[in-house]
Amino acid sequence: MADIILHHYAASPFAEKVRIALGLKQAAWKSVDIPNVMPKPELMPLTGGYRKTPVMQIGADIYCDTQLIMLELDRRLPTPSLLPKGHEGEARAIAMWVDRNIFSPAVGVVMSQIPIEGRFGETFKKDRSEFSGRNFDPERLRAALPMMRDQTYALLSVAGTMLSDGRKFLLGAEPCLADCALYNPVWFIQSQLGETAAPLDRLPGIVAWSQRMKALGGGRRTDIKAGEALDIAKAAEPGTTAVDASDPSGLEAGQKISVTPDDTGRVPVEGVLVGLAPDRVSIRRSDPRAGEVVVHFPRAGFVVLPL
Repeated sequence: MADIILHHYAASPFAEKVRIALGLKQAAWKSVDIPNVMPKPELMPLTGGYRKTPVMQIGADIYCDTQLIMLELDRRLPTPSLLPKGHEGEARAIAMWVDRNIFSPAVGVVMSQIPIEGRFGETFKKDRSEFSGRNFDPERLRAALPMMRDQTYALLSVAGTMLSDGRKFLLGAEPCLADCALYNPVWFIQSQLGETAAPLDRLPGIVAWSQRMKALGGGRRTDIKAGEALDIAKAAEPGTTAVDASDPSGLEAGQKISVTPDDTGRVPVEGVLVGLAPDRVSIRRSDPRAGEVVVHFPRAGFVVLPL
């Protein structure tokens, strides 16, 4: 298998979701540090415009969104599995619940308390306004802190009930996809505000669980430059993909389509449909710097339209 390359930056919560999975698998991987704001001139040739973090590259195959990155990582490195046997659906459902419900208020808890103006400046605020589709207003964030903290506490309490019978991890004795997903927002609060920052000070079971997750580490990392990753893509051939002819969308192989996130970072990526399955959609595109690549997206949470 070609090397796993993760395009990310250190403070990205969703990148930590992947990094902790790489730790769980004790995987070797290459790291490309990318900016936390646009422009991202050495990432766009790979993704065709998709701007979210992280992105995983394996040769000339580019995987967008952690929902799909984690499934592909598990497919290529199946032991230990992120999907417990007999509980694959639960693991994926919990992960999506965390991503869609806990992440946002947890980020609100952090962003309402750190000095945004001093730490990030106008460039960051402008970028996040464009990313989210609404004005990034630090004063509004600070005013929302009580609600964000209350929502985070309520939702993490639900997760805490899964540990209340004494199990070490959310679905049993071993960590899985659900744990990696939950670690993402918990890690962000802890890394920015402290290990027991509110509302974690009222959730000792979650704090103890997070320490077990942290002990997994981050695998075996080697740093490379973005230009090296582009060279790797250009020299490689994308893997084999197939379009399900009976897919209910009615989309057909060879059709030109666009794929766009349905929540934030709504930048459409255009290409030729080469892969379609219940969990993913894959498009082929070409770039002078990256060569011919196939960009893979999850189906859930993305709008796929024929052009």
